[in-house]
Amino acid sequence: PQTIEVVKTRARPMGLEVVVGNPWDELDAHDIFGVLVQYPGSGGTVRDPAPVIEKAHAMGALATVAADLLGLVLLKPPGEMGADIVIGSSQRFGVPMGYGGPHAAFFATREEHKRQTPGRIIGVSIDSEGKRALRMALQTREQHIRREKATSNICTAQVLLAVIAAMYAVYHGPDGIETIARRAHRMTQILVEGLKRLGIHVVTEAFFDTITVAVPGQARRIAAKARESRINLRVIDADHLGIAFDETTKRKDLRALWAVFATRAADKLDIAKIDAMAPECIPENLRRTSKYLTHQVFNFYHGETEMLRYLRWLAAKDIALDRSMIPLGSCTMKLNATTEMIPVTWRNFGAMHPFAPLDQTQGYQQLFEELEAMLSVLRCG
Repeated sequence: PQTIEVVKTRARPMGLEVVVGNPWDELDAHDIFGVLVQYPGSGGTVRDPAPVIEKAHAMGALATVAADLLGLVLLKPPGEMGADIVIGSSQRFGVPMGYGGPHAAFFATREEHKRQTPGRIIGVSIDSEGKRALRMALQTREQHIRREKATSNICTAQVLLAVIAAMYAVYHGPDGIETIARRAHRMTQILVEGLKRLGIHVVTEAFFDTITVAVPGQARRIAAKARESRINLRVIDADHLGIAFDETTKRKDLRALWAVFATRAADKLDIAKIDAMAPECIPENLRRTSKYLTHQVFNFYHGETEMLRYLRWLAAKDIALDRSMIPLGSCTMKLNATTEMIPVTWRNFGAMHPFAPLDQTQGYQQLFEELEAMLSVLRCG
């Protein structure tokens, strides 16, 4: 839902009509120049986007897929299905939720569109001493600082989040990332099988780590009961609830969720037996077979000491405030105190879900109100 609202907001001043619907069935009824498909969908369903992409191309339109980065570890990449653009958030690669951000995005496109790509493309060049060097390719720095004409914003605050996600991938590597993804997926499979045994109808048949369950007329009552167990469920409507897992989910969370739906019967469920029997829930044609994170940097620094030394080596190559003035316009690192970075690691700040109920986010609300008051003084004083 939030993606739809953002698209509508950006499209309104440009005079563009946004049509929200089912692109698998309704694309032919509209004259379109582009289509955006969520993969997996908001309710957790993993559906093959290839038919939508093919139909969009037949209509002369571009096809964009908004994908779950961790889910793509197990799911067939949209690029292999013909997508022109693939976008998403890198939050799931080790970045705290932080009540909704900031998080670095990822953006991928086909070769023919690379010169229109927002963000920075870094290529290999040779410096004045003949040494191998990395620099911006295809674009100039000025392209990103032309105020309203800029194609993106080079912002240190955003780069820091990208560094966290990148180093998460470096430390875990392809095998570690796959282990994390498979664990989240398996926990969801066990949850679904247990719910079915409790007589709960699970709407989502193919999924990664998010499901929708049907509870006719009981959604708000069950969600309220879940909150008593310190669990937040998504109330989709009066009849449906959404449940999403991640790498932090534990077996005790499974039992707690089952108890929310059926208190007494849940005690009889054997997690080990269900784990041994729960079926695979990603269709075979949508399972990933291609390799990823193949560069050597993602396949070496998996020990604490190796990672520590690698980060120190990278830091030594950077221009930082602890050893120099920072040139150009890197205002974030010039003006922000080091102590402002520390709360990123605090669970009380970082673990807050962006859709948590207001009565659970009073600390953040206080911060917002105090910041507003300070800014009003600066503006009016």
